[in-house]
Amino acid sequence: MWKKLLYRNAVAISPVRLDQLRCVSVFPTSATAATTTSTRANTTAANVLSNKRFGQPVALTHPHLINRDELVTGIKLDEFKQRRHRLMIGLQKYVAENTRGINRDKRHHAVIIPSSTKKYMSDKIPYVFRQNSDFYYLCGCLEPDTVLMMSIDDRNSIKSTLFMRPKDSHAELWEGTRTGVELASELFGVDESYPMDNFRPILIKLLQQQKPLIWYDSRVSDLPQLNKQMVNVLETIKSQEHLLSPIGLVHGMRLIKSPAEQDLMRRTCQIASEAINDVMRCTKPGHSEHHIFAMIDYQCRLRNASYLAYPPVVASGANATTIHYIENSQLTKSGDLVLMDAGCEYGGYTSDITRTWPVNGEFSEPQKILYEIVLELQKELINIMLKEGGETLDALFDTMCIKLGKYLQEVGIVSKSIDDLIGLGRAGYEFCPHHVSHYLGMDVHDTPQIPRNLTLLPGIVCTVEPGIYISKDRSDVPKEFRGMGVRVEDDILITSDNKIEILSDACVKERTHLENLNK
Repeated sequence: MWKKLLYRNAVAISPVRLDQLRCVSVFPTSATAATTTSTRANTTAANVLSNKRFGQPVALTHPHLINRDELVTGIKLDEFKQRRHRLMIGLQKYVAENTRGINRDKRHHAVIIPSSTKKYMSDKIPYVFRQNSDFYYLCGCLEPDTVLMMSIDDRNSIKSTLFMRPKDSHAELWEGTRTGVELASELFGVDESYPMDNFRPILIKLLQQQKPLIWYDSRVSDLPQLNKQMVNVLETIKSQEHLLSPIGLVHGMRLIKSPAEQDLMRRTCQIASEAINDVMRCTKPGHSEHHIFAMIDYQCRLRNASYLAYPPVVASGANATTIHYIENSQLTKSGDLVLMDAGCEYGGYTSDITRTWPVNGEFSEPQKILYEIVLELQKELINIMLKEGGETLDALFDTMCIKLGKYLQEVGIVSKSIDDLIGLGRAGYEFCPHHVSHYLGMDVHDTPQIPRNLTLLPGIVCTVEPGIYISKDRSDVPKEFRGMGVRVEDDILITSDNKIEILSDACVKERTHLENLNK
């Protein structure tokens, strides 16, 4: 019942319009744009935290990963503070200007963002922990079972509070060090920190004193106990307010990458590009798809990636016609193409690259034809980004379908009788039924609450990934093309001067270069 109650009360603020997105997404360049920490305060914090033990890597313990002035790899503490400041000011402005059916005069707000929790593959055997991206984006904390609460009042006074797992010597013996409540405020730059047991009474006090709008979305929470507590709190104070979802606004901020985030995206794409080049260079007929999976995982980790960003597609032969093929269990054969869709995570940011290459080092004539179509199409799509037909991801997809239909018509795969753009678009879609692009960042399919019909802005990172998939059972396609799948995918950054930067440009994709990789 409590789940239904909480879900029913949640009001999603999504999708966000472009004008609303701009007001909360532009990364501040002025030191006055958000609260900052002075050099003296940073020095004091460093002194307080020296010789302490933490629940995550920090500069003091992992200088090979994190620089002295960073909270986590690539991101300084002040940037996390600025993010929280922008979110609270942004949602206050959003409610005043846009929200219908809610008291627009409300100036008091409380935002609650939960962390992830540990998940188990079997009794006492956990999966690798990965933090909730929205939570990590706002505070940089990598510990499970933690809650960030932010509040703002009518004087624009902003307060951030972390509710942490307390120190516990027995638990830490088995599960590793916890940062604990005492160190959390200094380490993460929040105003206060408390044990999780204090969440309910502190929230009740805040709601009774300020009567804020409450921003919390149970649908994206990994913490069922927190959901129950939220229901209990609302019943206790007899609140009639709707819960608002902050996720659309957080995703609006995450869509536009700061300079530090852009550098992390460059690094994760460079790692994946070099790793994929090595894998393509080393593959031979007789390798299993599983071996190639192991190769890409190994090569990424050798270059300091945390792990692969997602289960990779390693599809040889006709397996490549299954778009999300992840079984990766077949042996490769001479004459096969291998389609590998893989990326890694570095510093919390992901890459996503696809390459298709001949396992024996040489394309057959039919394979050449399809590969050249896809590669040429991808280059054309990248070149028209920010122009007519490519100014949004949806427009880019429409362009892809039409162009693909035309190319396939030229080589006899699509009927010559089709002579209109709508018909060509439908024909192209039949051979490439997935979108040609998605946003990329902390998650592979990043900021899913942001629609793909927004004009591309500086700071956005996205993919461009046309493909052709022809089932071996299709009788309406010339026999030599059946059972073939080809995709080429690169990661693109819209730079501050409105230009295109191919982040994965180091990954080989020219057909002749692929054929010469292992010679």
